[in-house]
Amino acid sequence: MSCYEITGGRPLSGSLAVHGAKNSVLPILAACLLVPGQCVLHNCPDLSDVSATIDILRLLGCRVDREGDTVTVDASLLSRSDIPDHLMREMRSSVIFLGALLARMGAAELSYPGGCELGPRPIDLHLSALRSLGAEILEEQGVLVCRSGGRPQNRELCLSIPSVGATENAMLAACGCPCQTTILGAAREPEIIDLAGFLRRLGAQIAGAGTSAITIQGGVPLHPAEYRIMGDRIAAATYLCAAAAATGEVELTGVDPDTLTAILACLGEAGCTLHTGPDRMVLASAAPLRGIRPVRTAPYPGFPTDAQAILMAALAGGEGSTLFVENIFDSRYRHVDELRRMGADIQIAGRAAMVTGVGKLHGASLRSTDLRGGAALVVAALAAEGTSQVSGLRHIRRGYQTLDRNLRALGADIRELP
Repeated sequence: MSCYEITGGRPLSGSLAVHGAKNSVLPILAACLLVPGQCVLHNCPDLSDVSATIDILRLLGCRVDREGDTVTVDASLLSRSDIPDHLMREMRSSVIFLGALLARMGAAELSYPGGCELGPRPIDLHLSALRSLGAEILEEQGVLVCRSGGRPQNRELCLSIPSVGATENAMLAACGCPCQTTILGAAREPEIIDLAGFLRRLGAQIAGAGTSAITIQGGVPLHPAEYRIMGDRIAAATYLCAAAAATGEVELTGVDPDTLTAILACLGEAGCTLHTGPDRMVLASAAPLRGIRPVRTAPYPGFPTDAQAILMAALAGGEGSTLFVENIFDSRYRHVDELRRMGADIQIAGRAAMVTGVGKLHGASLRSTDLRGGAALVVAALAAEGTSQVSGLRHIRRGYQTLDRNLRALGADIRELP
């Protein structure tokens, strides 16, 4: 099993271009199924989740080619609508193929998806949304058998919580419905706006993306298109937190600072100096981070749950206390035991975690158990005294492209050991 060996205590400095957004590219790759033609995607990150998505596209009959960060998907010969269990188990977001296959093929058959174990994340909202669009869905021994059905008519569906995945699935399925669909209680994340941007490039008629009410006029002829994926705001947050904890000055490009407002506010309150411009931001940190007001995760534009562990790791080696409240997932404190190995003072009570800065963490042997928790351990190790080993890199590779190489370019002492 390979691991990162990290010797902490080295300030970070330099400039880094952030790769394309994992949470954008996966639904956009699925959306390529809507078009019997060739779509070209730029700024497509080389991640294990992206590779798994491409494997699914190829199995369905698509031709997929990659050259650098450009991926070309030709869905002209889409030939099947079922996805085997072993591919579905690779990642939870594979459920996004439901909406796209229903729109293009009128049918889909797949097993329940896998992914990081962050507590119950039922796909009931996805299924309910698709049923509201007229889909007939049977659940038989862990397999979902879906067929489009119902009379064409304008439809309005309301999500009980603003689920990003359910919103995306409904958007994709609605493109194939010969009527108008309105999604109420829709997620407002920037990745939703990015998906809508790609669908509009295909010719879809979509309004309201980025608000809680999205309207899609389905049945519109679609055509192949070329599109550039937005920058990854969570990867950007990771590099910012690493520089904040390890000290130094880092410039990030390729990400809209407006998508990071909640995170930038926390880092500024913790003592960092920040400067932003169009698609760039600069963070400078020269002293131990201070405790800040309570951090409560919430749907966008609130503080993102994906950045909770990462910010916690940065503050754990600072000064003062910060209360974290995780409102999205039940089991998103699995990184805490590993941070405690480094000397962190973190007390958990239900969904709340009180982090008291200890001034300096120390190196330890660590194991990541999920994507963002693994990134958090890397952030902590960069600022800690001594050397740490972080294993479980398969989780980290789901969402970070060449993380170790990028950190070395900023001056970090990190290398991968076989």
